[in-house]
Amino acid sequence: MTPIAVPTMLDIQDHVDLWQPCTTDVVLELRTGRMAKMAGLDIMSGINKKEREGGVFLSFLGLDADEHDPTFHGGVDKAVHAYCASHYPAWRDEFPSAAARFAPGAFGENLVFKHMNERNVCIGDVFAIGDGGAVLQVSLPRQPCFKLNHRFQLKNFAPNTYKLSRTGWYYRCLAEGIVKGGDSVVLKERPRPKWTIERVQEYLHRNVNDHAANEELAGVEELGVEARNAFQERVKKHKAKAEGGKKQGTVWRKYSIVEKKALTPRVTSFILKINTPLADSDELEEGTHATIRLPNGLVRSYSIVSGTKSSFELGIALDEHSRGGSRFLHESTSIGSSIEVSGFSDPMPIASAAAHHLFIVGGIGITAFLPIFETMHAIHFSFSVHWAVRSEADAPFRDRLAPFMHCVVLYDKEKGQRMDVPALLERRPWGTHVYVCGPDRLVDGVQGAVKSVGMEDDDVHYELFKVDASGDPFEVLVKNREGRVVQVECEESLLEALRRVFDGVESSCEVGNCGTCRITVVEGRVEHRGVGLPEGEKEEAMLSCVSRGVGRIVVEI
Repeated sequence: MTPIAVPTMLDIQDHVDLWQPCTTDVVLELRTGRMAKMAGLDIMSGINKKEREGGVFLSFLGLDADEHDPTFHGGVDKAVHAYCASHYPAWRDEFPSAAARFAPGAFGENLVFKHMNERNVCIGDVFAIGDGGAVLQVSLPRQPCFKLNHRFQLKNFAPNTYKLSRTGWYYRCLAEGIVKGGDSVVLKERPRPKWTIERVQEYLHRNVNDHAANEELAGVEELGVEARNAFQERVKKHKAKAEGGKKQGTVWRKYSIVEKKALTPRVTSFILKINTPLADSDELEEGTHATIRLPNGLVRSYSIVSGTKSSFELGIALDEHSRGGSRFLHESTSIGSSIEVSGFSDPMPIASAAAHHLFIVGGIGITAFLPIFETMHAIHFSFSVHWAVRSEADAPFRDRLAPFMHCVVLYDKEKGQRMDVPALLERRPWGTHVYVCGPDRLVDGVQGAVKSVGMEDDDVHYELFKVDASGDPFEVLVKNREGRVVQVECEESLLEALRRVFDGVESSCEVGNCGTCRITVVEGRVEHRGVGLPEGEKEEAMLSCVSRGVGRIVVEI
């Protein structure tokens, strides 16, 4: 395997071959730290570790007086984090604007090593530390998170650590004892000489579709649970895909409404349960939509606020301009009514490397984000929610927000309260990613404010819940389907028209968010709508769920 990068050794006098197995080393520094609030964020972290003098007791759960955010750090597989001092000069050279911040301890490591690094340390290696009886075993590569970006004040810095294999690694403790700076480190066992930390990272992050490597790593018992589970999940998905064979078009499964409850005068909760049990009824990921077909023939996509593939909840507002979807569900269904479901969208992309997450929401748009809020709260992400509603009485799912209401600002139109979007974006913390869901007026306002404050487009995600797909009729020649011609009427989308004629026309959100329904435009003018198509692709593609042709267009599907 070709090395990605070799760390420089500018401040290490005793050079060793970084590509040879390391059997001995020395602990340059021993560091511990208490949990403290990160500067500029309302979250706690144990990343600020100070050098300790003298011996420190090491237990099976880590060093004395060392604290971690338990969501991602600590536990038996992550008792101690180690980092190689030789990486710091390289970071300083590559990121001169943050050079002063790259010094031993900056990555929150407990053990600062002189020679040991990701290329000469292997999963399962057993090391004796000093003469205090402590024995450690290499368990995991470190998985970098947004806190590194914030610590070094470098946007999207964290991925560089695994791309260059400079993440550091974790140990589990096999024998408790006393450790200190200056201790010798001696290799006692090397059961997996093939699997260096660098090589594990190759398949964990950079070459994720190598099935043979994924299968082998899924069976490495010495590999910590976090990474081993990731490889096992890949193996599971690969087998499911292989057994599934070729996709046979859209499959509609019958569900029944088992609960229908008014949450506000305009918003109703619907719980749907499948009629024939599924073999796979896993929890749905946050930010997933369900595509449903109503008895009146309309196909709609709605955000799932909780549940599994077998039983899930939707929160749907009655739209006064409804084309038949929300109105039918509110007025023409009851307990026991049958609804067909074709599947579930991929989850909404979350900018996990962002230091802070700002949600700008209007009305029923809250349903797109509810499970995401709950997960972010559980794993101690920094986030804030600004939610504009017609009135407090028209704000559904308030009970779901209660645990983190301190992160939520409610704007009650009935009380004359207005959200100042430009001011929100101007005051955003460093490293903020913005998420937007609401009516067109709110989305348009955010788009204008984003430009006015100079934000990058890729720092904002728009989750539309309604787009007007109607307009003037037009004609479509489908070049790769025997030149068939399809007429698109005023009140139907191109996607709906194509499905009248052809099987297997894919879609997901059906409001222009995701890009699943993207088709190639060979010839003709297009009126683009939605946010799921990058600007650079609009000359050659369109979103068939919302965009419309002008006059006559030629496409391929």
